[in-house]
Order: sequence, then C-alpha cells, then structure tokens
Amino acid sequence: MAKIDFGGVLEDVVTREEFTLEKAREVLKNETIAVIGYGVQGPAQALNMKDNGIKNVIIGQAPEFKADWDRAAKDGFVPGKTLFPVEEAAAKGTIIMYLVSDAAQRILWPKIKPHLKKGDALYFSHGFSITYKEHTNVVPPADVDVILVAPKGSGTSVRRNFLAGAGINSSYAVFQDATGRAEERTLAIGIAVGSGYLFPTTFEKEVYSDLTGERGVLMGALEGIIEAQYQVLRENGHSPSEAFNETVEELTQSLIRLVDEKGMDFMYVNCSATAQRGALDWKGPFREATLPVFKELYRKVSSGEECVRVLESTSATNYREVLETELKEMRESELWKTGAAVRKLRPNK
Repeated sequence: MAKIDFGGVLEDVVTREEFTLEKAREVLKNETIAVIGYGVQGPAQALNMKDNGIKNVIIGQAPEFKADWDRAAKDGFVPGKTLFPVEEAAAKGTIIMYLVSDAAQRILWPKIKPHLKKGDALYFSHGFSITYKEHTNVVPPADVDVILVAPKGSGTSVRRNFLAGAGINSSYAVFQDATGRAEERTLAIGIAVGSGYLFPTTFEKEVYSDLTGERGVLMGALEGIIEAQYQVLRENGHSPSEAFNETVEELTQSLIRLVDEKGMDFMYVNCSATAQRGALDWKGPFREATLPVFKELYRKVSSGEECVRVLESTSATNYREVLETELKEMRESELWKTGAAVRKLRPNK
C-alpha cells in the first residue's frame, strides 16, 4: 500500500503500480467468477474483467428478464457456456459477484446461499445487504470470504472510463476472511474491474457514505438546488433558456470540468472577480442552510430508516409504475424540457 496525504490526513491506498494487472490475473487464474445480475454494475464489471484478460468470467441472469439476458448474449456471453440462469451460475462460481439490486439481493438470497461452497468468495459492490442484515436476512455462511469492491460511479461510468483508458476509483473491504486470501482476492477483482485506485473502508462505512452521497450532493441535493434556482429565475422574468443556462449548462459544460481538472479553487481562479466574491460570500449561508438536512439524512441512513424505505418501496408490486410517474414528472417539467432543447443546440463535435 502507498501512504497518500489527503488534506493533511495520511491514508493507505492501493494503486495499479503496486497491485498490477498481471498479479490480478495470477490471483484469479483458477477462479470461476460468476457475475450475478446483468443490469447496472454487472455488464461493466464483467466486460472490464474480460477485456483485462480474466479468463473464467460467467454470467448468472434470470432468462425471464429477457432484455438483460439478450444484452449479455449480445455482449459475447454464450448461453450454456458462459451465460446461465442465476442458480446454475452461482453453483459454478468460486467468486460469486452479487450485483443485482439491493431489493433483489434480499429476494434471491435463499436461492444463492445453498450454492455457496466452503472456500468460495461472496462479492458485493455495495455494503447494503450485509450492513442491514436484520432487514435483508443476507447472512453468509462462516466458511466463505465476504468481500467488497465499490466503484465510485455508475455502471455506465465504470465502463466508459475503462474504455477511455482511465478508471473509476473504488473502495474495498473484507467483512469475512475464511480462506486467508480474502484481501488478495478483493484487490485482484478491484484491479480487474478497472479501478483507478482502491481505498480501504468497511461494509458499514461504504453504505453510510454511499446512501448519504446519492441522496445528497450527487443526486438528491443537486436536483433540489437546481430546481430551486431555476424557479427563482423564472419567477423573476428570466426566460427558460437563460434560467437553464445559468443553472445547469454552465455547471455541466464549463465549471465542473475546471473542478475536475484542478479543484474548486482552480475554478474560482478562472472565474471573474465578481463571481469569485459572490461565491465566497454565499457558500457559507448555503452550507449552514443545508448542514441540518445532511445531519438528518445521515441519521436516517445510519439508523436503518432509509434501508427500510428502500426495501418497502422497491418491493411494492407497482414500484415500476410509481417510479416512471416520478421520473416522467421530472422529464416533462419545463426545466428538463428546456434542457433537452439546449442539448440539441450544442454545436456538433
């Protein structure tokens, strides 16, 4: 491991230079890696491993979910050879990558657990099912490794970054080391799926930070403040195009790229003095206004309340219909209809 200074705090990280792809291939050469679920993370991690020369990668996917089954076949996984129904793949695997949704993990667990053999590894990319085991009933047998690699991005980003020659940073954790090789297996998979670098965590910390981030800055808070600013501008007579460009387009097409390049201070340096002064003056009030919300959010995540909410809502028979209604409302709002029009007006690259 390398010691890296993160803002004055030294942390251990694992880089591709320390744990090479060649080493990952060696560690995994006798493993059969069964990727259970070909929905969000499954395709990206499976294809990245294949492209990285990991030989024995198979898919477990319910054939009745025809779109995902056909997608796996289109991506080169062969029915009866490298593409199987879920239970058959789990029985064949020595590392079972449990990459179905959190709600589906609870439902499928009684079918997966009987196929876990002594010395197998049960792999997650989210700490949800293990951390909230009193709600999910996912309790692995004591004679298997229980490991985690959690890419800090969507499956789409994991694949895109890999194809671009970059990588998505990932956290990793070992919950249960039955073989004495759990950490080695974890790091090998982490490198094989294309991680930029790996940093240690626990299953509990991973799910607490992940659920807070998704509900907060990454998605929930982002959409909330975008809606609020757009509304204020429109109420004060600004056109939809002007309100959208000042709220979303400049953020996504200009400023966030500067933050990505060299940090927030670099973005401030590359903006006008008027923008700098105003941003520095107003970041405090926004922080103080949102801090109580974030504290309440973290409390609900750590107490399990958010877990119960997720499981109850996603298990409802009409969940897909409710979800589509909520997304349609967002999609058909003036804000995001304006966004669709603005994207069409971008110059062709």
